[in-house]
Amino acid sequence: MSKRSKIGNTMKQFLCALSAFVLFQTTALFAKDGYKIKIKFTDVTDSTVFLAHYYGKPLPTIYKTDSAVLDKNGFAILQSDKETLGGIYILLLSDKKTYLEFLLNNGDDFEMTITTSKLPLGVNFKNSPENDGFIGYLKFLNDFGTKQQVLTNQFNNAKNPSDSIASRNKLVAHAKSLSDYRKDYVVQHPKALLTSIFNGLEVPVVPEKGDVLPNGKKDSNFAYNYYKAHYWDHFNFKDDRIIHTPLYDAKIEEYMNKLVLPIPDSVIKEGDALLAKARGTKEVFKYTLWWLTHNAESSKIMGMDVVFVHLVENYYMKGDATWLSREELNKYFERASKIAPNLIGNVAPEIAMEDLNKVKYTLSGVKAKYTLLIFWDPTCGHCTKEIPAVDSVLKSSLKNKDIKVFAVKTEGPENKWTDFIEKNNLKKWLHVYDPERKSNYRSTYDVYSTPVIYVLDEKKIIKAKRIDHTNLVSVFEMLEAKEKEKK
Repeated sequence: MSKRSKIGNTMKQFLCALSAFVLFQTTALFAKDGYKIKIKFTDVTDSTVFLAHYYGKPLPTIYKTDSAVLDKNGFAILQSDKETLGGIYILLLSDKKTYLEFLLNNGDDFEMTITTSKLPLGVNFKNSPENDGFIGYLKFLNDFGTKQQVLTNQFNNAKNPSDSIASRNKLVAHAKSLSDYRKDYVVQHPKALLTSIFNGLEVPVVPEKGDVLPNGKKDSNFAYNYYKAHYWDHFNFKDDRIIHTPLYDAKIEEYMNKLVLPIPDSVIKEGDALLAKARGTKEVFKYTLWWLTHNAESSKIMGMDVVFVHLVENYYMKGDATWLSREELNKYFERASKIAPNLIGNVAPEIAMEDLNKVKYTLSGVKAKYTLLIFWDPTCGHCTKEIPAVDSVLKSSLKNKDIKVFAVKTEGPENKWTDFIEKNNLKKWLHVYDPERKSNYRSTYDVYSTPVIYVLDEKKIIKAKRIDHTNLVSVFEMLEAKEKEKK
C-alpha cells in the first residue's frame, strides 16, 4: 500500500470519527426536556384529562402537574418543555374515578390509545418501549392473579396431606414465576425505570436453614436479622424517579417502624444510614429526611424527640435541607431549641418558684428517689381529670415508692387553684407557681399545653416525659428493672 493511500485511509477514519462526535454532540444539544404525549380515547370525548404523579405514597396521594381537554374525537396533547422527573404517572379523567398508570421519563415523546372500558389493560403505546414493558407486566400480573386464585382454591380444598403438599409446591413454584419475570426484565434492561421499580418490590427471601448458636441451638432471631440485614439489598437509592412511585413510603415505614427497635439510638443509627445511602440525590434524600423528621416529631413513643433534635442539628443546621426557605428552616431550629434542654437523659433545668405563702422552692431541693414534675392548670378540662387520676395511681399502685410531686400551676386564678387542691386532697404535693413570670419554664420545658408530666430520678435526670396516669406504673417498673440490670 502506498504512503498516499495510508494517509488517505487515516484521513477517512479521522473524518468518520469527527462526524460521529459531531452527531453525538448535536443529538445531546437538541435533546429536549419535558414530554409530549398524544392521547386518543376511543370511548370518551369532551372531557378534561389530568396528568398526575405519585410522591412516595400510593393513592389517593397524587399531585396534578398538567391537564388538557379532549376534543370531540377524544384527542388531546399533553406537552411540556420543562425538565420532568420520571416515575409512574397517572392519567385521570374529570370524573376522578377513571384513571390509568403509565411510565414517564424526561424527554419522552409517545402516543397512547385508550379504551376506558378495558382498563387497566386497554391502552396501546406507540414509540414507548418502557410502557410496552409496563403493559406486558400488567398483563402478566392479571394472568398470574387468576392462576394464583385457582391454586389457592386447590390448596384450601385439599382432602389429604399429599394433596396439600402438592398444592403448596405448585403455589411456591407459581410465586417464583413472578420473581423470575422481574429478574429477567432487570437483566435485560438494567437502566430502565421499570427495573428500579422491580428492584424496589424485592423482599428478602430468608433461607430455611438458619444459624446455629455456639450452644447448638437454632438462632431464634435468624429470620428477623437476615430479613432486616438484606431489606435494602436491591433498592436503588440513587434513582430519584423512585420517589414518583408509590413504593418508597411503604418501604421506609416497614423498615423504620417495624424492623428497627423503637429506641432513639437505634432509630438515629438507621436513619443516618438511610440518609447516607440517599446522599447525592435530590428527591430521594429530600423525601428520606422529611420522612424521618416527620416520623420522629409525630411519634407517640417516648424519647423520639431525641431523634428530631439529632436530625435538625446534623442535617438542617448543616445546610442539607436546601429546598427549605430561611423562614421554614427557622421553624425547625426553634422547635429543636425548645426540645433540646429537656431531652430524656439530660439533667432537668432548674426551677425556682414560690407557693401561696411566698415561700420559695427549687426543683433541685426536692429530696426523693423520684420526682414527678407536673405542669397543670386548674381551669383546664383535661387537667381536672388527669391530676386526680395521677394522684390515685400514686396512692395505690405506687404508694410504696419514694416519689414526690413538684406541681407547677401554669394558668388560672389562685382561688380555683387552692379550691381544686383542697377538694381533691392534693396537699401532700409541693404546689408552686410563677406569678412574676421570671422562670421561663414554658420554653425550658416545652410547655405549650397542659398537663405535662416529667419523671426525674434522685439526681434530677429526666427519665421520662409527656406521660399520663395510664402509663405511670409501667414507667416506674421499667426504671426499676433497668436499675436492677445495672446492679
